[in-house]
Amino acid sequence: MTADSDALADFVERHRRILVLTGAGMSTASGIPDYRDRDGVRRGKTPVQGPDFRKLEAVRRRYWARSMVGYPTLSAAAPNAGHVALAGLQAAGRLGALMTQNVDGLHQRAGSTELLELHGNIHKVVCLDCHASFPRAFVQGQLVEANPALAGAVATPAPDGDAHLEPDALAEFHLPYCVHCGGTLKPDVVFFGDGVPADCTREALARMMEADALLVIGSSLVVYSGFRFCRMAADSDKPIAAINLGKTRADELISLKVEASAEDVLPALLRQFASD
Repeated sequence: MTADSDALADFVERHRRILVLTGAGMSTASGIPDYRDRDGVRRGKTPVQGPDFRKLEAVRRRYWARSMVGYPTLSAAAPNAGHVALAGLQAAGRLGALMTQNVDGLHQRAGSTELLELHGNIHKVVCLDCHASFPRAFVQGQLVEANPALAGAVATPAPDGDAHLEPDALAEFHLPYCVHCGGTLKPDVVFFGDGVPADCTREALARMMEADALLVIGSSLVVYSGFRFCRMAADSDKPIAAINLGKTRADELISLKVEASAEDVLPALLRQFASD
């Protein structure tokens, strides 16, 4: 064990109600790209903005065309050793409730409990008109059937089931539609430019109030929906630890930072407690 690993184990040992917040760095070992580099700088083009998606059909066409190509990679992703170890630490009573900025559903598949998805779940789709809900796999079937020319296309994966692809002839791309009312479909996620739903925010803030410490894993905390919990913890004199490769927006608030990957650190932490 390194000095940082020992310090992290001591942090977990001393606090019985640790709230865990995870970000995209948690899932990179599962083959899902993250949005930012180690300096917190966003990679690639600006992601789809929620207001634009709802207002502009051209934006919806571009989103769904790229998602049609990118989603198979995300849907095939499996929990990595970090996800599994985190679930094990929860089961052993070493860590408390879990909140994630990720939309990939890998925490659930790894067996984590008390999970709150701050930004929704990419494997669900909702109708903006009648509010019906559909599995993303069902919508993928719609897309492939209606757009056979794009079926089987290969592109470099991008975060959250997107793909680095600029399809030709988007005007001819057929959008998915609600089979109940024919309405507009949207992935059940919080797009950039949108806010976390009020009920989810209330639950998240309540969890932070109940916690006695915060552990951030794999997040640069650039997005305010994550950073605010560090502000809350600091304002309440609750210690903050982080496992993250690179800078975070909250570095000055973090009392313990382990600059390593979650898929290495968390299994080692679980093994250390199992051997006690």
